[in-house]
Amino acid sequence: MAAPPPPPLPPARRCPPLPAVEPLLFLATLSLGLQGPLATQYLWDRLGTERGYSGPNGSSPAGCGNGSGNGSAAADPLRQEVEALVSHWNLYINLGGFFVGLFSVTLFGPWSDSVGRRPALVLPAVGMAVQAAIYLLVMYLQLHVAYFLLGRVLSGLMGDYNLILASCFAYVADTSDKRARTFHVAILEACIGIAGMLASIGGGQWRKAQGYIDPFWLVLAASLAAALYAAFCLQESVKQQKPAKLFTLSHYKAVYRLYTAPEDLSSRRKLALYSLAFFLLVTVHFGTKDLFVLYELGSPLCWAADLIGYGSAASYLAYLSSLGGLRLLQLCLEDTWVAEIGLISNISGLVVISLATTTPLMFTGYGILFLSMAATPVIRAKLSKLVSETEQGALFASVACVEGLCSLVATGVFNSLYPATLHFMRGLPFLFGAIILLIPAAIIGWIEIWDSNHGYSHFSDASLSPADG
Repeated sequence: MAAPPPPPLPPARRCPPLPAVEPLLFLATLSLGLQGPLATQYLWDRLGTERGYSGPNGSSPAGCGNGSGNGSAAADPLRQEVEALVSHWNLYINLGGFFVGLFSVTLFGPWSDSVGRRPALVLPAVGMAVQAAIYLLVMYLQLHVAYFLLGRVLSGLMGDYNLILASCFAYVADTSDKRARTFHVAILEACIGIAGMLASIGGGQWRKAQGYIDPFWLVLAASLAAALYAAFCLQESVKQQKPAKLFTLSHYKAVYRLYTAPEDLSSRRKLALYSLAFFLLVTVHFGTKDLFVLYELGSPLCWAADLIGYGSAASYLAYLSSLGGLRLLQLCLEDTWVAEIGLISNISGLVVISLATTTPLMFTGYGILFLSMAATPVIRAKLSKLVSETEQGALFASVACVEGLCSLVATGVFNSLYPATLHFMRGLPFLFGAIILLIPAAIIGWIEIWDSNHGYSHFSDASLSPADG
């Protein structure tokens, strides 16, 4: 009698499924952290060279080479022209990408509630790789810098980095309980800080040693690695997947119903107020972050590539210091007051940076920002706790919509305000951001005081206890 055929082998996997989204966010942030400052410096050198202002190899512009900081370059009209041109091109590129991404993120986000998180993580990672490839073509072939805008729009069509953020936070909400959610969200944001810090230090030194092209190959590789991790290694967090149409208005309606459902008016009001606070906070964060490199390149700071890398690393270090500070402060304070301390740190740091005329003072401002990122994980966790488990996907789609709008508004306001104030106060946009942050501080404090005074009877969700803060 013939032996029975052997049983079929299970399908081979490239790697075991991992319930950890942090490596993917790390890779995507590494790509973004390398790309942002390098693209801005490339625009500076390229546009300056075309106008006879800076050397083709990124040498220090006239008036900054001696490092004296005497302000002689501040009145140089050619320098101001280049600075304004770079700011305007950043405005066009970011506006194009974020405007497209505002609609694509809110389409893919609710869609991932049905089909799973992994497709909503693969698509934007591929889009970031396409953008990096186009940037490399511009550098290799010396194409017009307007092709940067094309790469940004194509990435935005596939969701861009905002969709990666939204899907990662939705993944954490799928896999964590309410009590530990704030800290889990903070860990995810700390991954952003680690990746950004490494990208800033390495990118500045690498660009100084070998130019722009080699670091941009790492941007491309990191984006592709993030896409491969999401496709083959990440465990799906949506338990009951089902097919769903992608191009339908129902995804947008799901986000709209989140804020208009009549069954729990108090929670919806709180949802709207926290969303407003989050919008203002992230708008200031995006707007000021976009200007740091330009501010440091200009007189009287006149930083070179290595100092710019250290400055960006210092700004990303706030993610790690905020994680440690949040964990310690949670031992004795409710989450609301941790967020308030974080906002005080943010406001104080921006005020110092707005007045910085020397390198030590600029790094002092970065140091004061050490708790500035403590407020965002608190707000994300509070938003997540206000809705049911079945609404998490729609919630983080709406948060992604808010973040896309933040980027749109921040790019328009701050990148327009900066060239307009170069002649009398270069640091005014940072001071403006500090003043805006007083509003979310007031909103968060008022909600907490209202809840305390009314015994959580009017303005709270039934699923929350006073211990949730």
